[in-house]
Amino acid sequence: MPKRTDAQPHVADSHDLIRVHGARENNLKDVSVDIPKRRLTVFTGVSGSGKSSLVFDTVAAESQRLINETYSAFVQGFMPTLARPEVDVLEGLTTAIIVDQQRMGADPRSTVGTATDANAMLRILFSRLGTPHIGSPKAFSFNVPSISGAGAVTVERAGKTVKEQRSFSITGGMCPRCEGRGTVSDIDLTQLYDDGKSISGGAFTIPGWKTDSWWTVGVYANSGFLDADKPIREFTEQEMRDFLYREPTKVKVNRVNLTYEGLIPKIQKSMLSKDKDALQPHIRAFVERAVTFTACPDCAGTRLSAAARSSRIAGISIADACAMQISDLAAWVRDLDEPSVAPLLGTLRQALDSFVEIGLGYLSLDRPSGTLSGGEAQRVKMVRHLGSSLTDTTYVFDEPTTGLHPHDIDRMNQLLLRLRDKGNTVLVVEHKPQTIAIADHVVDLGPGAGTAGGTVCYEGDVPGLRTSGTVTGRHLSDRTALREDVRKPTGKLEIRGAGTHNLRDVDVDVPLGVLTVVTGVAGSGKSSLIHGSIPREEGVVSVDQGAIKGSRRSNPATYTGLLEPVRKAFAKANGVKPALFSANSEGACPTCNGAGVVFTDLAMMAGVATTCEDCEGKRYQPAVLEYRLGGRDIAEVLAMSVTEAEEFFGSGEAKLPAAHRVLERLADVGLGYVSLGQPLTTLSGGERQRLKLATHMADKGGVYVLDEPTTGLHLADVEQLLGLLDRLVESGKSVIVIEHHPAVMAHADWIIDLGPGAGHDGGRVVFEGTPADLVAARSTPTGEALAQYLG
Repeated sequence: MPKRTDAQPHVADSHDLIRVHGARENNLKDVSVDIPKRRLTVFTGVSGSGKSSLVFDTVAAESQRLINETYSAFVQGFMPTLARPEVDVLEGLTTAIIVDQQRMGADPRSTVGTATDANAMLRILFSRLGTPHIGSPKAFSFNVPSISGAGAVTVERAGKTVKEQRSFSITGGMCPRCEGRGTVSDIDLTQLYDDGKSISGGAFTIPGWKTDSWWTVGVYANSGFLDADKPIREFTEQEMRDFLYREPTKVKVNRVNLTYEGLIPKIQKSMLSKDKDALQPHIRAFVERAVTFTACPDCAGTRLSAAARSSRIAGISIADACAMQISDLAAWVRDLDEPSVAPLLGTLRQALDSFVEIGLGYLSLDRPSGTLSGGEAQRVKMVRHLGSSLTDTTYVFDEPTTGLHPHDIDRMNQLLLRLRDKGNTVLVVEHKPQTIAIADHVVDLGPGAGTAGGTVCYEGDVPGLRTSGTVTGRHLSDRTALREDVRKPTGKLEIRGAGTHNLRDVDVDVPLGVLTVVTGVAGSGKSSLIHGSIPREEGVVSVDQGAIKGSRRSNPATYTGLLEPVRKAFAKANGVKPALFSANSEGACPTCNGAGVVFTDLAMMAGVATTCEDCEGKRYQPAVLEYRLGGRDIAEVLAMSVTEAEEFFGSGEAKLPAAHRVLERLADVGLGYVSLGQPLTTLSGGERQRLKLATHMADKGGVYVLDEPTTGLHLADVEQLLGLLDRLVESGKSVIVIEHHPAVMAHADWIIDLGPGAGHDGGRVVFEGTPADLVAARSTPTGEALAQYLG
């Protein structure tokens, strides 16, 4: 066939840009950008400037929505529905794979192995090669119980009905005692009831179980199985058995059919089967007080049955394999040579090597997925994409360096570049200068946060960003000097023989009355040392990276407790009930039920949310908005920014000290631009972390423990955080920060460095002293990284 001799490019090669025009999602103000394909583009800007709104809520969301529309209406009915983002034009989109920082499910049966399919491959491996052979892969799964049964079945055959006896059995790997959870609960009965009282006399001390509650207490009092007027300590043996352990039984109470169940299984189902962190605070406090969790004595915490633990390959059981550090497990799998399962071994080796490559070789497959940090969870999700053969795909990352020591960031950078070099478009939301420096293209949003942001301040290469004069450009080369006047400790917190997780009998004194930074490479044992050794007693305030619980009805005013004194002030000023000023109670607009929008379900298509026509999105009844405080109605107050509200409640007719104190704390953590009524679901990760910090600042405590407070913070915002930490110390508090950020380390009075490596290569204190001594010694990866940062 004749070949073309002209050099004219093919028309298909002209689609080399993702074009976004007129994006208005959240706080974006008609943003238009051209994102180059098959390049690494970093989106930066202060926290709340609109980065996530542009990358995740516009580009990635529309890509996913268009892909979902290629499925049949039946399939779409089972998929999450996505609304089209507020944007005029979106062209040149490719398939988007989102790797975000959403915490992995905290289900007790979810582990690193089950979340990444590594456990599934190990189960197949042991079912093929394990000796003695005990069954199929199900026999090695701690989520599958062993069951058997028999009975008569009726079969239609050749026009006749034949009865046959049949039996079945399934061999599962679940430990029967702990049901695959690895822990058993020991309940302190004295925390459930006062045995000197009768059930009718208020014996129950369980939160929410009131004497007049017919659906809980009433079931026990009217069940007929026990005497409700007799003190519990006088129950007969049969009554006590029925009271504590009886199987579910139908009973009639006040002519209503209800189910009676023994107290122990009822508490286990209603409280212990749920994620403890998801419980209401008073319920969680009760569970922590009444229940002790210990490793299951039958399976030693492995979750597996005795048969599953008995089958071995080269002397190793599947329980031993899952408990190994992944880097050691990868070496063990490499030594296996069995042609009959060669493809399986190859895939398993690749998956385990990906863990090591991504810096997670210190984990084990039996690690509960709910205990992973946000950064670890994101890197676990990355594992399945590292060996992918896909090209021309858009990978979207949300701060992939979160939780990484400066020593490890270069490794993450190489992974991002490798994805790009395969011909993929890589979009990264990031603040770290090390990652911004490798970008082919930078989009800087701002100039401020919230309503002060939402515009493109700079678009181009990295050298241009440095000279652009934007907030990011000015701070890109910032270097914080070492603290000159190191504060003297007022005491010490002794930690002796710490052995949690990978810690090796660590002895260390944490100074009090100063700013102490605990650092080290990811997996070195920082969180294990601080969270596992410092007692959670009165006086210790811990602010971790756990997600904020709240629906789209929750906002900063409700989360911080600010709305409570505001409602009471409105009620007192107008002589009405406080409930009128709650959009979730009596004052709610009846049309939208206080949501401000009306949701229309369109079946398999995305639902439509339209502003309520009756309240115009204000969420309250018109009559409620006639009541005023300081000349403003409740909807106008919730529309204020923190800075405006701080001035409003600080003086004049609306002076309200209780509200003003909360607003001062919100301003201190850099949330002055956030409006009081903004839904929590629209806040960025950094904003949520600082909101939680502001809330905990109200707690009465002498020791503050902060877990990576710079997560999601822009370089410019770190200065404000350092000022806040200084104010806490100067007010007489002790501040302990688990952190990698060099600016925070340089600002510390005392540094405790763990390592030298991760997993079983860490767990030791490799340095204690001032930041200046750490830099001078350069004896650890942290010292070397800090010295490079300081130049």
